[in-house]
Amino acid sequence: MTAKALPPVVDTGAWQRHLDDLRAREKAATRELDAIAAQRRRLPMTEMPDYTLEGEEGQVRLADVFGGNSQLIVYNHMWFPGKEWQCPGCTGFTAQFTRLEFLEDYDARFVVVTQGPIDQAFAYKRRTGNRMAWYSTANSPFGTDVGAPPGGGFAVNVFLRDGDTVYRTWHTDGRGTEQLSHTFALIDLLPYGRQEDWQDSPEGWPRSPTYSRWISSEAVAARYGPGPDA
Repeated sequence: MTAKALPPVVDTGAWQRHLDDLRAREKAATRELDAIAAQRRRLPMTEMPDYTLEGEEGQVRLADVFGGNSQLIVYNHMWFPGKEWQCPGCTGFTAQFTRLEFLEDYDARFVVVTQGPIDQAFAYKRRTGNRMAWYSTANSPFGTDVGAPPGGGFAVNVFLRDGDTVYRTWHTDGRGTEQLSHTFALIDLLPYGRQEDWQDSPEGWPRSPTYSRWISSEAVAARYGPGPDA
């Protein structure tokens, strides 16, 4: 089947010239990201209280969530009480992370923290096939203090541990989390991209409302989870 909208067809030489023009911008963006990362490494930090979260084996101090490492990335997963299926964006985002052991080579760990009660959080984790380590801040102000209060949005926070003292070094939310995802990076390589209304695409390119192509939490569970009878 022929697509309704196609990029212009040119000879190989013209194609290479267009690619070279784009490559120059891509390389400049890479250098800018390097500079941003360098500035991030120079950010000051702020000391955190001695929070107590809940994990698979009960209460745990924030300093112990590091698992013996000195660096910690936390994804604050949105949670809505009484809902069978939680935020599809958070559910789909965290479903990507199945092999995080490489962070151990960098003295780091990546975990999920949610406002949901720990028993419900673990039930949801199993149902959706999530493989990350989960913790609950339902009985702690930790989530509120790092930009993810009850009923609020998602966030990413990074922490550094010096002995038993924990410092907050970085925070982002919204589209700032895209840099952690491989899904958008791959989709953005495609000729038609994300196919969402807000994107700058040529006339005639397929378009759909924002988020309409995102899969539901139920679909994530169907793809990656153990099934409803597990």
